[in-house]
Amino acid sequence: MPKVQTKDEATKLTKEQFFEHLDGLTVLELSDYIKEFEQRYGISAAAVAPMAFAGAAAAPGAEPKAEEVKTEFAVVLKNAGDKKINVIKIVREVTNLGLKEAKDLVDSVPKPVKEKITKEEAEAIKAKFEGVGATVELQ
Repeated sequence: MPKVQTKDEATKLTKEQFFEHLDGLTVLELSDYIKEFEQRYGISAAAVAPMAFAGAAAAPGAEPKAEEVKTEFAVVLKNAGDKKINVIKIVREVTNLGLKEAKDLVDSVPKPVKEKITKEEAEAIKAKFEGVGATVELQ
């Protein structure tokens, strides 16, 4: 890890050296840094921390964050039902996949059919699938 220099020293860390140092830290060490930043500069990293630690466990003692409003949805096909051919047609319609790719998707349920879409679009797609007897979930 690069040596962290004090204010009195003439040279400063480059941005790359700073991030190399952060890359070498454990989650607990990084948590200590975040607490220090919050105390020194009077800021809160609560909104930034979940993005920085994507997939990592929350730091001990961290406050639970407020429920975020979901803006992007995914339509997940859970079960094709009895009318598999009609389900394949709808998959092709909403995804522009070829026949083989659409059939493979339907055969390997549960699978996301379409992701990162608005709630309105997701509801419309869900209605199409349910209209032919498929089981769909919005995530």
